[in-house]
Amino acid sequence: MGEPYPEIEPYETGMLDVGDGQSLYWETSGNPDGKPVVFLHGGPGGATSPIHRRLFDPKRYRIVLVDQRGCGKSTPHASDPAADLSTNTTWHLVADLEVLRKALKIKRWMVFGGSWGSTLALAYAQKHTKRVTELVLRGIFTLRDAELDWFYEGGASAVFPDLWEGYLEPIPVDERRHLIEAYHRRLFDEDPAVHGPAAVAWSRWESSTITLLPQEETVARFTDPHFAVAFARIENHFFTNKGWFEPEQLIRDAGKLAGVPGVIVQGRYDMCTPVFTAWDLHRAWPEADFTIVPDAGHAFDEPGILSALIDATDRFAKD
Repeated sequence: MGEPYPEIEPYETGMLDVGDGQSLYWETSGNPDGKPVVFLHGGPGGATSPIHRRLFDPKRYRIVLVDQRGCGKSTPHASDPAADLSTNTTWHLVADLEVLRKALKIKRWMVFGGSWGSTLALAYAQKHTKRVTELVLRGIFTLRDAELDWFYEGGASAVFPDLWEGYLEPIPVDERRHLIEAYHRRLFDEDPAVHGPAAVAWSRWESSTITLLPQEETVARFTDPHFAVAFARIENHFFTNKGWFEPEQLIRDAGKLAGVPGVIVQGRYDMCTPVFTAWDLHRAWPEADFTIVPDAGHAFDEPGILSALIDATDRFAKD
């Protein structure tokens, strides 16, 4: 069973100018001469964390972490009312990864992504397949209507009716037929008295339901106002625009990944990104190893998921 590696510190950090007035925080840790891997965090609008370094053997990997546009330590931060998200799209983020790869003088790298990170990893790998040595994906999310409707429009309320009431609270009854749209109006309102509570409610709903059992620390981190506003705004911006994907695009184009070794890890009781999407990807990309963890939800650090992910990175470290 895979266990997290000991805590380590980066040996190099920086801010990368990717254009459009955007600067991305990046760091490298582990072995400077090791196998390159880039970790793609979730959200969109989340951030990297020191624990993400511990998914990889530091003796064998050159570990690259990056905060995507508008979040984490990247600037400008989307919590700023003046932040412009018009240049924060899936395809800008895909292009940013290529800018980062070239800046770090990496020819090819393993791509690791969970939740929204799996979306970005799939989009990047389907566009730049020759640059990807392997894919490790967790909690598969592709921004299809059925996925968004399940978690943000009411499907998951069948499992969490108590928590759903908190998600509905900022939205008047007559606007609850289209919740993502209703939240969009509030999250992008200039008045902190409007966008602040909406962001916290959105982020509390997500953080309360991504683990098999509630984790107070996770909820507290997500509902910190500085984090919550950027997180909720970026997520809602991407969801309103359906990720700038064509319908079913990431599943439809999975055949482009033929020849790329891959691992898909999915929690059976994932309420945020239900298993049906991972199953669809598995059927479209059967070459990838597929594991359903029977006693896990969505979060990467649930024991069964964490173990499966580290087993995958250990295996690929030998290749």
